[in-house]
Amino acid sequence: MITYDTFENEIKNKTIKNSYIFCGGDEELIKEGIDFLVKPIVKDGFEDLNYTRLDGLTTTMDDIMNACETMPFMGEKKVVLVYRANFLRDKSDSSATKIYNELKEYLRDVPEFTVIILYYVFNDKRENPKKNKKLMALDKITEIVHFDKLKRDRFVKKVEDVFREKEKEIGKFELRFFCERVQNNFNIIRREVDKLIDYTNGRSIKKEDIEKLIPSKSEEDIFDLVDLISQRKIEKAIDIMDELLFKADQHMLIITSIESQFKKLYNIKLGMEKGKRVNDFVAELKVPSFVCEKLMNLSSKFSRRQLEELVKLSVDTEARLKSSGVDKTMELELLLLNTLMIKK
Repeated sequence: MITYDTFENEIKNKTIKNSYIFCGGDEELIKEGIDFLVKPIVKDGFEDLNYTRLDGLTTTMDDIMNACETMPFMGEKKVVLVYRANFLRDKSDSSATKIYNELKEYLRDVPEFTVIILYYVFNDKRENPKKNKKLMALDKITEIVHFDKLKRDRFVKKVEDVFREKEKEIGKFELRFFCERVQNNFNIIRREVDKLIDYTNGRSIKKEDIEKLIPSKSEEDIFDLVDLISQRKIEKAIDIMDELLFKADQHMLIITSIESQFKKLYNIKLGMEKGKRVNDFVAELKVPSFVCEKLMNLSSKFSRRQLEELVKLSVDTEARLKSSGVDKTMELELLLLNTLMIKK
């Protein structure tokens, strides 16, 4: 398995393999990698003849083989792209497993005139490709490229390119502040840039605009953690908590943030039951409408009784964390596990 940076260097040095698997959480970045690979292979004007795209959700192994075995037209090589190749996921149904097994054998003998690319997008931003047994079984057969987060300077430069593409200027300080708050995912980044452009309505972007529209990453992590509690996916919630503790060993900050989120969701629940709408919460919470919509949606995943009990559980955990001699990490893990005991 190689990184995007290593892959780019290989293509720049004209080292092109016959097969690739692209994976990662950012589909925009994956598509950029595909374009970077296709450009030196397929001549301009010959895309319809030498570039075949197949939907991995509906294609068959026969479709893939037929596309790969067809000779290129007026060129040395052709490209076959299988997008949304979800049969590469670690867990799949019997039909997807069948395609995977057949593909595993076929990738050993792809025609020299064909470059096949398969990609799938992670379901979760914390998904680790090295834990995918299917993927790792292909590592010695094909070139696997993991599109992980870009390094800081490159990330900032690419975000700046998005603003430039949308013909919106942003100061260097504001650009870096934006990059510090936004998720490292260009599908999300493009939406956030559009929101900023609409909100500022022709004037220059200020730090206050970014603070108002884009929550900090820690706030986003707490939101994700609570969302996982609503889905009863406690193992993944514990993973997020461990990441937060790794970034900053502040148990009290985490518990107060969780407690605050449950209280906010409880008050929103009460408001919704009284008929309040998005605009009412915008005025009360002093946050943009899209943030209120997210909170309202999350609140609707819990019953009022659940939120009452979750607030109590958080308050009790906070009290125990203030006592000396307790294992603070274990107390936070117990909090998450105990949420499973609270029924609707």
